This record gives sequence, structure tokens and C-alpha cells, in this order.
Amino acid sequence: MATGMMIEGQWTTEKYKQDEKGRFLRNPTTFRQWVKADGSTPFQPEAGRYHLYVSYACPWAHRTLIMRQLKGLTDAISLSVVDPYMGDGGWYFSESAGAIPDRVNQATYLREIYAKADSQYTGRVTVPILWDKQQNTIVNNESREIIRMFDLEFPAIATNPTSYYPGDLSQKIDETIDTLYQPLNNGVYRAGFATSQEAYEEAVTELFAQLDSWEKVLGRQRYLCGDRFTEADICLFTTLLRFDVVYYGHFKCNLRHIWDYPHLWGYLKELYQMPEVRETCNLQHIKGHYYRSHPHINPTGIVPKGPVVDFDAPHHRDKLGQ
Repeated sequence: MATGMMIEGQWTTEKYKQDEKGRFLRNPTTFRQWVKADGSTPFQPEAGRYHLYVSYACPWAHRTLIMRQLKGLTDAISLSVVDPYMGDGGWYFSESAGAIPDRVNQATYLREIYAKADSQYTGRVTVPILWDKQQNTIVNNESREIIRMFDLEFPAIATNPTSYYPGDLSQKIDETIDTLYQPLNNGVYRAGFATSQEAYEEAVTELFAQLDSWEKVLGRQRYLCGDRFTEADICLFTTLLRFDVVYYGHFKCNLRHIWDYPHLWGYLKELYQMPEVRETCNLQHIKGHYYRSHPHINPTGIVPKGPVVDFDAPHHRDKLGQ
């Protein structure tokens, strides 16, 4: 199961990290600086200063696309979108449908952005990346922190003043995002990239226990943290969107579909139908990436035509609690 990474600034082919039982281990993100409106960091919130590198296929990058759209930062923060296919050279830029070339650094491969920020960089080359055009460096490549910055640190630039991290719910939002991460957001990868039966079954069991639990919660309330849409909902949505079209088959997360859960399914449709969220969803990139970029799982590279999923069907979530 080979993928690429950089070692002291040089591109090399390396395997995903695993433990002795075949469990997939995700590498931590490494660029963790912050844009701050209070001037406490070298990175000030300015329109036109920052550039976002993403993949439409990646659920982590998708979070940042959603928040950028929700906050009305699309004119203030420019965008590059990699090609959906990731081969031996890693993420790259192309003129294919939906992709947006790198017009800031004129890079061909995403790894060039990491090398420009740190010529001795060692680590995975991942999206999203928040790039500072002024200082010519990566500010941050951790999706959870980027969405928080977009939400809170651009008040004079964002056209939507709504905060998706309101103070009275902040602790609950953080706890919810923490709860979702390992068994659910990362759980689908732990199942799909497992190399032993034991590791796979452990991941799938924990994954569906979480889905079962959130199904009950969403039967009582409209959103994860109550009656308001928050950052936590964004973090769950990007996993749920990919579930039936990719994770169910490709990653063998096939105990149940999301459409088998009445409340999760209605919730997913409601979020998808938000205009700002729908704008960021590209199912062609999603399916094309997963089925073509993991030859250890799908050696033929054939992208299935199905399943047919109607995300525009009525969701009836507005009737909850009435």
C-alpha cells in the first residue's frame, strides 16, 4: 500500500503507517500557525492575502470549502483545486473538469508547495493548505483549525457575520468534533486501509456504533449540538456525503447505508440542500479519486456508475420537534 511523502524535502514512495496489528495510523499535521484578528500572530486577516489549496474529493479539505462558502470568503480567499486522481507523484494540478490550477505559485505538484514553505520538510503532502501570499509560506494544514480561523478571525472581511462556533456551544462543539474523529471521520479510513481482519472488524464495529448513536441523537434534535447548525455538523457532513457512494463499497463499510438510518439520512439531505454546502460538493471528483487512486484496494481503477443517491429528496428535518 504505497503512497508518497517527503523526507528532508525530497519526494519518496512510502507506505501508510500501520501498527503491528495492521491498523492504519494517520500522520499528524505539521503546519499549525494561526491567522489572528487581534494581531497576536504574524498572520493578519486581510482580503486577497491567503490562498486555499484543496481537493474536492478529500473530506478534510471539503470542510474548509464549506466554511469559506458559508462565511462569504470566496472573493477574499483564492482557491486551487487538485486533480481528483492521485498517483505516484501525489496530488497534482491539471486543467481537468472541476480542477483549478495553481495560479499563485505555478506548481505542478502539491509537494512543491510544501517544499517552498520548508525545503527540508518531512511528512505527508496533504490538503487542505492555507497559504500566505505575503510571507510565501504555509500557515496551516489542519482542517479543524482552518475552519475555526475562517469562522472567527475574518470578521471585517466575511460577508456573513454568523458564527458556527457560538460561545454558549463552544465546549459542546469541541467535544462533539473530538468524539467524531477517531471512530467515524477517521474510522472509514481505518476500515478501508486495514491490512488484517482484526483491524478491519475493530474499525467497522466502532464506526457503526457511532452511527447508531448519532442516529438516536438526531431523532431528538435537528443538529449535532442542538437546534443550531455548527462546525460539528460540517465535520460530520463531509464523511456522511461520501459514505454510500464510496465508503460502503470501496472501504467495506457495508453493515448499513446511511439511507438505512432515517434520521441521519434526513440530516444529510438537509445539509446537502443548503445552497452554500451544495456548491462545494463534487461527487465526480469524490468517486473518481477513491476508486482510481487506491490500486491496493481497487486494482482495475474502474469507477462504478452507482449507487444512485437522491440528495435532493425531501428531508422533513424542519418538522422535528413540532
